[in-house]
Amino acid sequence: MARTTSTGDRKPLGERIEQLRQTIRGHDYRYYVLSQPQIADADYDRLMRQLIELERQAPQLVTPDSPSQRVGGVPDAAFRPVRHQVPMLSLDNAFGVQEVQAWQERVRKGLARAQPTFTVELKIDGVGLSLLYERGRLSRAATRGDGTSGEDVTANAKTVRAIPLRLQGKVPRRLEVRGEVYMRKADFERYNRLAQRRHEETFMNPRNAAAGSLRQKDPQVTAQRPLRFVAHSYGAVEGVAFTTHWEFLQAIRRYGLPITEHAAVYERVEDALAACRRWEERREQLSYEADGVVLKVNELALQQRLGMTHKSPRWAIAYKFPAQQVTTRVRDIVPSVGRTGTITPVAHLQPVACAGVTITHATLHNYDEIERLGVRAGDWVVVQRAGDVIPQVVEVLTDKRTGHERRVGPPTRCPECGGVVVKAKEEDVAYRCISPSCPAQLARRLLHFGSRPAMDIEGLGDVVVEQLVSKKRLRDVGDLYRLSLSDLLDLELFAQKKAQKLLDAIQASKSRGLARVIYGLGIRHVGEKAAQVLAEQFGSMDRLMQADAQALQAIPDVGPVMAGAIATCFGQPQTKQVIQHLKAAGVRMVEETTKGPKPLAGVTMVFTGELADFTRSQAEGLVRQLGGKTASSVSPQTRYVVAGKEPGSKFEKAKALGVQVLSETEFKRFIDAKR
Repeated sequence: MARTTSTGDRKPLGERIEQLRQTIRGHDYRYYVLSQPQIADADYDRLMRQLIELERQAPQLVTPDSPSQRVGGVPDAAFRPVRHQVPMLSLDNAFGVQEVQAWQERVRKGLARAQPTFTVELKIDGVGLSLLYERGRLSRAATRGDGTSGEDVTANAKTVRAIPLRLQGKVPRRLEVRGEVYMRKADFERYNRLAQRRHEETFMNPRNAAAGSLRQKDPQVTAQRPLRFVAHSYGAVEGVAFTTHWEFLQAIRRYGLPITEHAAVYERVEDALAACRRWEERREQLSYEADGVVLKVNELALQQRLGMTHKSPRWAIAYKFPAQQVTTRVRDIVPSVGRTGTITPVAHLQPVACAGVTITHATLHNYDEIERLGVRAGDWVVVQRAGDVIPQVVEVLTDKRTGHERRVGPPTRCPECGGVVVKAKEEDVAYRCISPSCPAQLARRLLHFGSRPAMDIEGLGDVVVEQLVSKKRLRDVGDLYRLSLSDLLDLELFAQKKAQKLLDAIQASKSRGLARVIYGLGIRHVGEKAAQVLAEQFGSMDRLMQADAQALQAIPDVGPVMAGAIATCFGQPQTKQVIQHLKAAGVRMVEETTKGPKPLAGVTMVFTGELADFTRSQAEGLVRQLGGKTASSVSPQTRYVVAGKEPGSKFEKAKALGVQVLSETEFKRFIDAKR
């Protein structure tokens, strides 16, 4: 074991502090990136204690990227929504050699005569994370979320020692790195054993442990979890240009970011496939859970030529390892209500070990799937972990039946609230509870109601809603307007100023208007445009609630499916109760139609990026007031695109289509001129 060099007491304090920081960063790099540790953990801890003591003597010299600053308090930005400048797309999956070969054939046709090379990286089963470095310093970390936007988890990500707070060497001005936060198998098992002894929460598998740790409200808790990070791709980048994916991987490794230790590049797809099969055979030897191997076209120019589908890149594919299977018995089949109201049958199983975890439940997806499988309560079944994560029933062992098995059909009433369960006519699968006050759906409904396109209640995010629901402060969206200061001060992370700000936002939302309320109710099939049409057609919530399906279908933009969904929703006693709560709170539910000329009639606008003086909804409302239309995507029919701060792909598409782009200042002048 190498000995560390003393920093000496004769050097100026600032110099000694910086030398210690460099020494600690060097050991982090050798441990997490090179896998070549040079000192014992105890010696590393001694260096850290020395640094903390020196910084205590000179607090004015403490910097945010100092190794001592990994664990801090919870900032105001914790878990706030973060919009990804470049979407974090998912990968298409290949479940065998033939599907990879079919992908390679599509790549060959898409590139004509070009001959790509291929990179291979193990697909570590972790939680997606985006790290933004500005001038080499970590400025933000965000979860993948839905691929378009995630949550700010910077404070928690900083506690992960494999994530450098400052990159080393000559680095880009701006670099967004994507990767996975994960736990090694041995670390996961040690953590669960320790948690059991302390009577604390244990986790089902390493991935769940990583996800739960990254979303802790207290970074000091996250710091106690044995998390690691590995980088595999990038989003936005400024100040450097890579020619191949392999070049990118080697560059970020030099910057101090870990990559998968077994990454390789191959000239032929056949060799890449052979590597996939080797790792499939050796997967149990890995120190972490891996559910497959990712193949990518190496050349970035060729990646650009191949492009994307709406959900995944054409230049990459995930070769998935076969799921592991076990046999067990179905104790019961129980309906479970999801956050969107979908009722999913869940098989309660006799506990069985599979791929390192104990399985007690498995999804049956829907009631048609129960019929397809022929599964009954009491059956013996074959269960597998799909993608090594989600247990599912794949086969019923009918020869083991005793005659005591029980058939299970869909419920007619919601098991959570007793509300009506419906099956939409155009669907053959999903049964749903449509009650707006169903407790199983309440959190999702509240978030939707407070979202920008709906009531635009700033500060009503996931963490706040989860706490309000868990403390039973809210029963439906109408209860938002009954919240008091004391209700909010009782929540974690809330002080007087923050609580008052949320109450003010709730109060301001009362004047949003009928269209926003209709959309906020989350009626199935009713989007923003349909809500606006309904508001303009009926003018008030009372008149809309009195309309039957026939009257609704008479509206040009409302078809029979949407009409049926609206009539069914407003026919529910729970919906009527919610509307009464909103009325009592003073929420405006009439549409004020503007008379006079419509100077923007026939004009369609699209907004992208963050606006300084408007919310997105406010800006779109101005356009509609003047007779114009707004859209969520750019097309040849788009007349203008309004670009705010950090515009996304819509900005690039507008330029490609020759659509006129307005800045926010130009938009304000434009609107003022039309009034």
